[in-house]
Amino acid sequence: MPYLTLDQTIGNTPLFQLQRVAGADNARRGNVILGKLEGNNPAGSVKDRPALSMIRRAQERGQIKPGDVLIEATSGNTGIALAMAAAILGYRMVLIMPEDLSIERAQTMKAFGADLILTPKAGGMEYARDLAEQMQREGKGLMLDQFANPDNPRVHYETTGPEIWRDTEGRITHFVSAMGTTGTITGVSRYLKEQNPEVQVVGAQPEEGSRIPGIRKWPQEYLPKIYEPQRVDRLEYVSQAAAEAMARRLAREEGLFCGISAAGACEVALRLAREVENATIVFIVCDRGDRYLSTGVFPA
Repeated sequence: MPYLTLDQTIGNTPLFQLQRVAGADNARRGNVILGKLEGNNPAGSVKDRPALSMIRRAQERGQIKPGDVLIEATSGNTGIALAMAAAILGYRMVLIMPEDLSIERAQTMKAFGADLILTPKAGGMEYARDLAEQMQREGKGLMLDQFANPDNPRVHYETTGPEIWRDTEGRITHFVSAMGTTGTITGVSRYLKEQNPEVQVVGAQPEEGSRIPGIRKWPQEYLPKIYEPQRVDRLEYVSQAAAEAMARRLAREEGLFCGISAAGACEVALRLAREVENATIVFIVCDRGDRYLSTGVFPA
């Protein structure tokens, strides 16, 4: 029998139904709330999909060849996924990351063989992105640029969206995703609305002053070029405290150990469920909770 290579295990992640957290009221009103377990991907997040897509398609276009140096600014999950994909396909990966992000992420990137450059906390992801562009101008490698690379939303249009439509048998009424690079929400929205324009697409963003890994409200000059605002019907803002409390609750009450941005998307899904009846709401569980242990979000 033929065996899979590691890259072939990316995608086709399952949907699971919330039980205790959803509550009896949603059951009475006929609402179904489903999480898509992207932490089941081999490097542990939804970013495995675009990471492999960006490298493989750049290779197919002849822009890069195995052995070349690739550069990316990352807040964590994309960096881990790119480090894994680079290891699979034979590239050297240089990742640029703000110094205040969790130590588990940095250690995982290094485990995959990536070189890591830490930038000052005060500069945030904006400074990291600027440095990546500077290094590319200086000829130090090719920047994949998840924020502007169409191969990011494209893979969600080709895989994530169709999987959700298939696994809900076309019954999905609402799709919720945290918004970081916006690749997931842009690509999935495009696919779902081609199947049914009535599907509501809702983006989770952090409230003013909240710092939630994986969710960003970008300054206008740094807004991802791949973002298509017309594909998002509604924005919902989540506080850091609410997202962290939901992450702990999901672990205790559902046995779902997920990251903070995934919990923020779940918070928004539950908020939507209070407004509707007979709805099928899908949110992206974008990663696992083990890469947040050093942040203090989960009790020691």
